[in-house]
Amino acid sequence: MTAHSALGTLPDWDLTDLYPAPDAPQIARDLDWLDAECAAFAADYQGRLATLSADGMLRAIERHERIEQVAGRVMSYAGLRYYQATTDARRAKFLSDSQDRITNATTPLVFFSLEFNRIDDAAYEAVFADKALARYKPAFDRMRAMRPHQLSDELETFLHDQSVVGASAWNKLFDETTAALTFPVAGEAEPMGLEATLNLLTDHDRARREAGAQALAKVFGDNVKLFARIHNTLAKEKAIEDGWRKMPTPMTGRHLSNNVEPEVVEALRNAVVAAYPRLSHRYYKLKAKWLGLERMQVWDRNAPLPAESPRLIGWDEARQTVTGAYRAFSPDLADLLTPFFDKGWIDAGVKPGKAPGAFAHPTVTDAHPYILLNYLGKPRDVMTLAHELGHGVHQVLAAPQGETLAATPLTLAETASVFGEMLTFRALLAQAKTPAERKVLLAGKVEDMINTVVRQIAFYDFEVKLHAARAKGELTPEDINALWMSVQGESLGPVFDFMPGYETFWSYIPHFVHSPFYVYAYAFGDGLVNALYAAYEGGLPDFQAKYLDMLRAGGSKPHRELLAPFGLDASDPAFWDKGLSMISGMIDDLEAIEGS
Repeated sequence: MTAHSALGTLPDWDLTDLYPAPDAPQIARDLDWLDAECAAFAADYQGRLATLSADGMLRAIERHERIEQVAGRVMSYAGLRYYQATTDARRAKFLSDSQDRITNATTPLVFFSLEFNRIDDAAYEAVFADKALARYKPAFDRMRAMRPHQLSDELETFLHDQSVVGASAWNKLFDETTAALTFPVAGEAEPMGLEATLNLLTDHDRARREAGAQALAKVFGDNVKLFARIHNTLAKEKAIEDGWRKMPTPMTGRHLSNNVEPEVVEALRNAVVAAYPRLSHRYYKLKAKWLGLERMQVWDRNAPLPAESPRLIGWDEARQTVTGAYRAFSPDLADLLTPFFDKGWIDAGVKPGKAPGAFAHPTVTDAHPYILLNYLGKPRDVMTLAHELGHGVHQVLAAPQGETLAATPLTLAETASVFGEMLTFRALLAQAKTPAERKVLLAGKVEDMINTVVRQIAFYDFEVKLHAARAKGELTPEDINALWMSVQGESLGPVFDFMPGYETFWSYIPHFVHSPFYVYAYAFGDGLVNALYAAYEGGLPDFQAKYLDMLRAGGSKPHRELLAPFGLDASDPAFWDKGLSMISGMIDDLEAIEGS
């Protein structure tokens, strides 16, 4: 345990549930088993998958699951030790060596998904009609969704090998370029890196925020040709590969991997864009008033709110707050939190070399999740604890589904975390003693939701426009700037003025480069939870039992089936409106506080 005077005793991880020590004989045993079993698996099944009986197929899937479980345990242990102390060279070496061993061991398994997808539909349906196999079908249906877009083994291997000088080389160039950028900020002694300069945009001092924005604009402008080249090349490369794969749109690949229908994403996008005036436009008008401004500049968007002095929240109080909020909703859910706090499943303290941020890592289904936090006692840290514990209980509840089916499709992966955050937010709001305290909580929540829903959908629209424009030819930096500005004014609203240079701010956003069209997933998760929460507040019968069943299902059902018991359908724009009206309701409350 790590003691911390102001915050109480912050827990450390106990990783012995995975392995007793990095030099434990069990690790060497598992790695040797993987080498032998992967080779045996390929020898037993390569070229034969289509001929297997139902019993044979079940045995193959169970063996494949066992390989994933053993490899996952080693990698979880190596990764989690590394995140505790990223500057420890021995931990870094242990992670890298483990990764190499497992990559080499599992290389013979590449045939599995390619060959599986070549089984013809009639044979596939016939073998999976078997009762014991039927439970695995949703996972393999997801895999086979790529079937119409799969190329020959030779071409797939070529694309895999060639990617190191293709997309991943351009990704590296982007990463290295942004990491090396320095920003001379007026009033600062030394030039600053990108993260530190972006952080200035949330500073209390307006002059520092402006200086940060001006420095970003200057340096992005100086480098815009290189960023335009990276985006032109990646968009073109994607178009070439999509053409070979017969993908109907640039977004199709992302929708398939997210296991979500294009019309559902379209309904989400349309609902959010239609709601801009009653969400972001209205909120930023209020924020301008709080900041005492006639007009907002881009450097005011994330300005801190004039607030009461924040108090530090100790670890024990954070635990009580989150557990109490979960318990008020469902005692069964709250009981699942106990081992996280008592058995070393959380690493909470800020320590030199520890990875930044927060995450919940599921490890493997025959172990349990671990949560990493950097807890500093701010109200937002309590919300982060609630969020990551949501992931944690989801992972615990879904684990009995087994390695193949426990992982939730991306569209539902944020459900339990955002829901847990919402329960905790409501508990904190109920405890607020003054209108000022209530206003600070509400405004913080609305701001987070606007950044998650409005901003990410504006990003998605920018990407859609970028790829459509690139299909017609090379784009100049000015072309890309114009596409960026076309979505910014629309999403942020009439209270904003856009400084010269803001048109290049598309250039630093890594999602556009690393994972095209990923951004809508954030809005999807937030909107889904808001719609669920509205159903809960509306008194839907047996909501808690239905909710726990949904979490237990893991990835064993598509989102349509998981949402049906709540009377919700994500392809219906009214579904998204239900979620968005939660946000506009909070803005109503803020306007009422302002007017009182």
